[in-house]
Amino acid sequence: MTSVQERVRPLLDTSSRGRRLLRPLAVAAAAAGVLAVVATVDPNESGHYPTCPWLYVTGTWCPGCGTLRALHALTHGDVPTALARNPFTVVASAGLAVWFVVWTHRMWTGAQRTRMAPAWLLYGLFWAVLAFWVARNIPGWTWLSPS
Repeated sequence: MTSVQERVRPLLDTSSRGRRLLRPLAVAAAAAGVLAVVATVDPNESGHYPTCPWLYVTGTWCPGCGTLRALHALTHGDVPTALARNPFTVVASAGLAVWFVVWTHRMWTGAQRTRMAPAWLLYGLFWAVLAFWVARNIPGWTWLSPS
């Protein structure tokens, strides 16, 4: 007589490559959907997307201001405009693409699960976002503003 756990276990087994790739495929599909909307609906035209709440309340740029316009430019292959709108988004997009490739490779090969990012990298990213936030609000540094 087999227990319920023994009968259910094969359904939950993620050892096959096809099953291991379900999560990366789901993430890729979601990202493709979001990028398709951003590529189609121009954030440079008013009324399509809401205003940044931080900009609305404080009148200063947040680290994410200009991200939609930067992604719109990237989806159209216009890297200089994307860098002008939000350089941090361009760098972060490249980093996320590399991370996604590494993650998908690990899932494909069935490599041992490890931490994807060491603590020093996460702290460094946190401080980089804060430094970018401050730098883009320094008077006279209009080259970092998303407008």
